[in-house]
Amino acid sequence: MSRVALVENVTAMLEDAGFLVSDRIAVRPKSFDLAARRGDDLLLLKILGNIDAFDAATGSEMRRLGTYLDATPMVIGLRTRDEDLKPDVVYFRHGVPVLSPDTALDLFVEGVPPLIYAAPGGLYVNIDGDLLSEVREESELSLGQLASELGVSRRTVSKYEDGMNASIEVAVKLEELFGRPFSSPVDVIDGAEAVRDADPMPEDPEADPDDEHVLGVLARAGFRVHPTSRAPFKAVSEDADSRADNVLTGHSAFTRSAEKRARLMSSIGNVTRTRSVYFVEERAKQESVEGTAIVSCEELAEIDDPDAVRDLLRERTEEPAES
Repeated sequence: MSRVALVENVTAMLEDAGFLVSDRIAVRPKSFDLAARRGDDLLLLKILGNIDAFDAATGSEMRRLGTYLDATPMVIGLRTRDEDLKPDVVYFRHGVPVLSPDTALDLFVEGVPPLIYAAPGGLYVNIDGDLLSEVREESELSLGQLASELGVSRRTVSKYEDGMNASIEVAVKLEELFGRPFSSPVDVIDGAEAVRDADPMPEDPEADPDDEHVLGVLARAGFRVHPTSRAPFKAVSEDADSRADNVLTGHSAFTRSAEKRARLMSSIGNVTRTRSVYFVEERAKQESVEGTAIVSCEELAEIDDPDAVRDLLRERTEEPAES
């Protein structure tokens, strides 16, 4: 299957599941291919045939964007170099969860979350430690006796009951021994904190020198400006007072390519519930492109009052819609 066809299939699947999906990001550089929202759940999705192509720099960018936009970064892919991705398994690459299309379909359309995650050393499941402790005591088994049945140490069984995850082989043995499952679903949207904590959040990249004068004005206007390196916009500018006033920020000469990016930023902003503004070097004939404000650097230079900068952006951008 071609990558374009895979993106189209994933888009259709998400729409069937009730997600609002952005236009496909067809410009470079791009750290993600789609933004999708259902209620309060916002996804930033990278879609790949071979997930080995997902590198550390892209993972870092997606994780940063997830933090700025209150989104879950995610990869949907078909295979690694060596094997197809297994159904019902969550993989991780550079701190980002990775699902096969079948696993994503089960999660988003059927409402059935995966039970297994891949980590160094094999496949693992989340064990319901309280349930295991309760059932073990009802069965009148000591920690040592259960450890002997499972082929692990007494200390390991104690850790299972305290919430430590177990290999899939141990989970199967537990189910066979007690005739019931003890595994709990992997929380793909809100979970995986341990994986992320083990891989510290990457710092913001340096701003492009050509963009510094524009981003500096936004910073003086009270925004926390986060430069990007691989997104279809130059920065995410956070408003300390209102998330609805956060701004996806672009900057270049006003060319056909810039106009295309401005339209794309509008589509992404509609899904992420952020405003978008494109700063251009020369005065443009239009003040917005499908909801993305167009502001010339000349106009910006004429404004001394930081509040006036914020007012201008609000006037020219559309209020982010609730979806």
